[in-house]
Amino acid sequence: MRPLEILLSATNLLGLAIVAIPRLRALRRPGFVVPVALLLAAAQVLVEGPRWQLAPAYALTAILFLTWLTGIALPGALHVNRLVTGSAAGLGVPAALASVLLATVMPVFRFPEPTGPYAIGTTTYHWVDTDRPELFTDAPDDHRELMAQVWYPAEPQPSAPGAPYIQDAEAVTSAMARLAGFPEPVFSQLRYVTTNAVTSARMAADRPRYPVLISLTGLSAFRAASTFQIQELVSHGYVVVGLDQPGGAAMTRFPGGREIPGWPRDKIYPLISQSWTPRPDAPTLQGQALPDGIIPYFAQDVSFALDRLAGLNKADPDGILTGRLDLERAGVFGISWGGATGAEACANDQRLKACLIMDVQMTAHVVRAGLRQPVMFMTRDTETFRLERERSGGWPEKEISETIETITDVYQRLPDAGYYVEVPGLFHVDFTDVPVWSPVTPQLGLNGTIDAQRAHDIINAYSLAFFDKHLMGQSPSLLKGPSSRFPEARFMHHQGGPEQPSAAAHPR
Repeated sequence: MRPLEILLSATNLLGLAIVAIPRLRALRRPGFVVPVALLLAAAQVLVEGPRWQLAPAYALTAILFLTWLTGIALPGALHVNRLVTGSAAGLGVPAALASVLLATVMPVFRFPEPTGPYAIGTTTYHWVDTDRPELFTDAPDDHRELMAQVWYPAEPQPSAPGAPYIQDAEAVTSAMARLAGFPEPVFSQLRYVTTNAVTSARMAADRPRYPVLISLTGLSAFRAASTFQIQELVSHGYVVVGLDQPGGAAMTRFPGGREIPGWPRDKIYPLISQSWTPRPDAPTLQGQALPDGIIPYFAQDVSFALDRLAGLNKADPDGILTGRLDLERAGVFGISWGGATGAEACANDQRLKACLIMDVQMTAHVVRAGLRQPVMFMTRDTETFRLERERSGGWPEKEISETIETITDVYQRLPDAGYYVEVPGLFHVDFTDVPVWSPVTPQLGLNGTIDAQRAHDIINAYSLAFFDKHLMGQSPSLLKGPSSRFPEARFMHHQGGPEQPSAAAHPR
């Protein structure tokens, strides 16, 4: 809970005690706690912002204030006062409990400080690809458009406010809730979450240029949905570019307010499954046949982003990135559908020098063609997939086996360095920020048997080690074999050719 939320809840509880306990109610000075609570409620709304989780607290403040006014206006009306105070106490106790519970279960959380030496800046761009049609709108003349958020190493600005976690949060969180089948306000508290980044901060000057990573998220999410991982990488000297890809993102909102909502899973999934298991009767979209499904279309967004980043490197209109991007050292990382898109992009665009793929099966094209860059696969074992299915649904047996089999197939045929990191106990959303959204995600079966922070530490450590080796030219010890730091992780690697025998377990 935020500071004013805590003060409001504590003052409400004290006011409830004063109203409910005759001995306290008889005292004069304690009675002023109630109008103080009203002032705190107003201050909380104005300073921190209202949220529906605090509706019981606001209602309790109003009830207590009306009760207090009744006592002042009718000091001699004993029966009336008893009725009013009894009603206030009866309504106030559940309201107080509900306000504290809801605000705790759905908090306005803070991201931990990343461990690297760099502060973080961020800026956002709107890009239009005039060479490609937009397949996720009804207008046939629309061109493909992206929203790209760039996070970069920055000069420290300790007093500057943190950038919002989600830009255009109201539209994005409402869309996420609709796609998940929840009431629209359910994620609205995320609009108050800030990050460790500072908007338009000056780029760090200790290096002439920084390697670039494209970040791709899962279906029905948003470009910052893996902020835990993005911030850690940026703090160690990487520029990270997150994409909102229309159709896949929960909501893509452009300057001026125009929006392209994400497609529901039952509508877009047949287009994705065609990429995994092509059928002769290929689906079409906007009159365009998709024999290889929709993932190649999304993968073209990555190549287009590299083109636009090259343009920004020559002349950034914001004056931040000009000459500072090392696009000779570019990579991609993605979770779920974003991981499949990243792998497809790596198969098609050799400008990408390193590819981190997390918890998703490979497209038929990637399985057929293979990957030529250094690649790290990060996933979990069959038993953990089944445990997730038992607790929260999804993951039919066919999907589990195809995920592990296609990853293993591509991994074993890599001509360059390959890494296979299997972490039993990780669930799918552990690769995103979702576990830090609420302390009750384990009880809901959403995240696995590993503590959320520990899961993020493991993912971050292997992600950083992989890119440090293949984009920074370092030799991290974490990639040399099983690690005592992370005994949970089963690690396998090869440097091209036969697998090395130092693995703690084999992909299966």
